[in-house]
Amino acid sequence: MLSGSPERDRVELLNSNASDPVAETLSAVRVRSSVYCLSELRAPWGFRVEGANIAKFHLVIEGACWLVADGLDPVRLSEGDLVILAGGHGHVMVDEPGSAVLGLDRLIEDHPLDASARLRYGGTGDRTRLLCGGFALDGQMPAALLACLPPILQLDSIRAGASTWIDPVFALVRDEAEQATPGAQAIFAKLADVFLTQALRTYLIGAEQAGLLQLEPSHDARIERVEELIRQQSARQWTLQSLAQEVGMSRSLLAARFRAATGESPIRHLAKGRLGQAAGYLTTANLSVEAIARRTGYANVASLSKAFKREYGISPGAYRRCKGDVAALRVR
Repeated sequence: MLSGSPERDRVELLNSNASDPVAETLSAVRVRSSVYCLSELRAPWGFRVEGANIAKFHLVIEGACWLVADGLDPVRLSEGDLVILAGGHGHVMVDEPGSAVLGLDRLIEDHPLDASARLRYGGTGDRTRLLCGGFALDGQMPAALLACLPPILQLDSIRAGASTWIDPVFALVRDEAEQATPGAQAIFAKLADVFLTQALRTYLIGAEQAGLLQLEPSHDARIERVEELIRQQSARQWTLQSLAQEVGMSRSLLAARFRAATGESPIRHLAKGRLGQAAGYLTTANLSVEAIARRTGYANVASLSKAFKREYGISPGAYRRCKGDVAALRVR
């Protein structure tokens, strides 16, 4: 029985499906983290990580910093934030924009890690501690799962409504960081698995609701390339013509083959992709709706709000307010 409140009814409907692709997929996928180092950094500091085909993450244990990925807007990170670069983008981590930056390889060469894999670097200012590493997914369709993620995924524990589980886990991370006991690196990796799994799960709820959690490949390289362009460059003002030019096809051929592979037009898929990313950002990141609109290719808040409400039945603000109920119910 519905409650009579459109927003509450919409949330109930979102959570009424017996089949939950997100839970089913993530239950079959195992996150395997590799912790590269625990970085203890004093301002001013900065280092660059070159791009590589390895998913990377940074967890801010203490302090704050900026992440600047190649070709993307800077992202401010605070204590408790987890940031994932699923595509292995090259990026800079820095205490403040403008601080000097050293390549990570050179930095480690000049400041070797100690026996506990700790990196100490920087000046005499405020301290920031980062847990840095990479990860891979085991199980069914890991590549397809990672492909659903944006170039940068930030999990904000407060915005994600996950403090009940993050607080004790984060306390364990901080406790390990305060000590230099044997086996700390293995413990860090296990705890990172928890953070990463929750971040993936939380974000993918929005992707699944937008119909983007398609785990079967299309087996058409050029169609897959179009899907990748839409995911990785959602803010670009794509047209059918510009997408067709990118993959060397005519508009009519692209439209026909894309519909045959996915069941929808490229422009419809673009709209769903943008809204799925917007839902993910609303769920995980402490970003304004205006910032989310810019990241996802909408000219302003009004344009995003209109499209979002048409797709999800509620406004972005209402979705953000009820996201805790959506997340909790869909992943049980």
